[in-house]
Amino acid sequence: MKIVLLGPPGCGKGTQAKKISGKYNLAHVSTGDLLRKAVAEKTELGLKAKEYMDKGKLGPDELVLEIVKPGLSDDVILDGFPRNLNQAVMLKNFFSPDVVLNINVDFNVLVKRLTGRRSCRCGAVYHTEYNPPKKEGICDKCNSRLYQRDDDKEEVVVKRIETYKKETKPLIDYYKKQRILKTINGNLSIHDVFDEICRILNNKTYIPLM
Repeated sequence: MKIVLLGPPGCGKGTQAKKISGKYNLAHVSTGDLLRKAVAEKTELGLKAKEYMDKGKLGPDELVLEIVKPGLSDDVILDGFPRNLNQAVMLKNFFSPDVVLNINVDFNVLVKRLTGRRSCRCGAVYHTEYNPPKKEGICDKCNSRLYQRDDDKEEVVVKRIETYKKETKPLIDYYKKQRILKTINGNLSIHDVFDEICRILNNKTYIPLM
């Protein structure tokens, strides 16, 4: 089973991808995680990617593809790739998804979700409203001080969403023509969004009911 997960930043792709991965035993390939890992390790690709990420822009297609390509397999969910039509065409040369899930969320909801997110060096993620730590500004797990990622600051968030609208939304029409696109209301709760995704996946004959 090969799944592509589409949706703007803040729509909950990462959360839903992990839940799908666990339920259906799929590898989870997160473009964002891979890019941040490359940046943290200061690899050649990571340093190039950082220049774009700090400005809220997508990295060059060839760069992102090189980071993602090693993780592709027959049982995988792609989270954050492809992000534009050119990437989708490049991907089709060696990877054809069975289903494309598009999580749709209102603009104001996206901004609220992203600007309220707080991260910890241990990997834990919180939200000032939806999932606050027990002690303000302090991680529950390791007691370290939380921080706001550069790409979660409002001015960058708006640019990220604008970039998505310009470069990623054409993918919706692209996959619609292939009749493999399914759109989900991402304004709903995490639980309700996942229930809808499972309903869609379980109706596919190539996916065994679990």
